[in-house]
Amino acid sequence: MRIGLLGGSFDPVHCGHLAAAQDALAEGGLDRVILVPAAQAPLKSDSPTASGPDRLAMLRLATEDDPRLAVSDWELVRGGLSYTVDTVRYFAALHPSDRLCWIIGADQAGQLARWKEIDALVQLVEFICLGRPGYALPETPGLAGLRLRLCVGRRLDVSSTDVRARVRSGRSLEGLVPHKTVEYLRANRLYL
Repeated sequence: MRIGLLGGSFDPVHCGHLAAAQDALAEGGLDRVILVPAAQAPLKSDSPTASGPDRLAMLRLATEDDPRLAVSDWELVRGGLSYTVDTVRYFAALHPSDRLCWIIGADQAGQLARWKEIDALVQLVEFICLGRPGYALPETPGLAGLRLRLCVGRRLDVSSTDVRARVRSGRSLEGLVPHKTVEYLRANRLYL
């Protein structure tokens, strides 16, 4: 199998995340995508606003109707900084006969050289790079052994930062966040 791994804060998960997973499935030739919420992303200065259990619950609700999507709590249970290379090693041990791909947005492709143990990481996974609003699809970064598949995908102009701001100001989340996720964040008064 070809398994895609999609990491992020998912604070909260939104339709752009789901579109990225679905586009990676279609354009990247993947059989399955596992969404992996980070305990703390090393290249982000802010900690997630919602708790790990809340972010995990919202992800599970958002993906439960698509059997090709799964959610892993591995980084949350492990805690601390969530380095991609550690996560990939974990999944490589779980799925030794499968091919792993790490899904990134065009905004992250330019930062790959800053990732922990990037030389080891490029040997472990193929990267699937999806277009993102405001970012051109990148030229292949000069990393030895890098396997990078560029996919245009849908460019949904939505971010978790915008979703949190919309919640605080009482604006609609229609079309931006899956309905079950909206119900969860309202019931738990998240981001107010």
